[in-house]
Amino acid sequence: MEKLFSERGVDPVQVQERLEQTAREENLPFGKREKTYNSRLAQELGKWAETRGVGDRIHDAIFRACLVDGKNIGRISVLVELVEREGLPSEEAETVLKKRTFKKHVDRDWLRSREMRVRIIPTLAFNGRFLVGARDYEKMARFVERNYTPSAHP
Repeated sequence: MEKLFSERGVDPVQVQERLEQTAREENLPFGKREKTYNSRLAQELGKWAETRGVGDRIHDAIFRACLVDGKNIGRISVLVELVEREGLPSEEAETVLKKRTFKKHVDRDWLRSREMRVRIIPTLAFNGRFLVGARDYEKMARFVERNYTPSAHP
């Protein structure tokens, strides 16, 4: 983590402290991260889970595995274990990951993010305005109230 952030001109200690503080404020579990892992396969698994109506469960399980338990979510075996723990068909999930069945779906999401110039997650976007980075609930709610127009988002 230190090398990754320092190469980008960001203080990794400051980032970690801010993430820990936000997690405490929101009463979320959060572990000490020393490494980061490629989340691409986890994103593809999330897309698969969404088609089965359990996207939130899998996204939460991936969050906990990566940001609380420090597991390498870039490994198929780790992701299949998460699926199994959630009571979903692990063989199907493994096939989906090995065949990269949802690769194009994630590619489309990334393309849309680039088109919108989103570079940091989370980013909230409404009507050409952006709130970038993790923020407390009140700040996000104010942003949505000020910028969301139902008629513009059917």
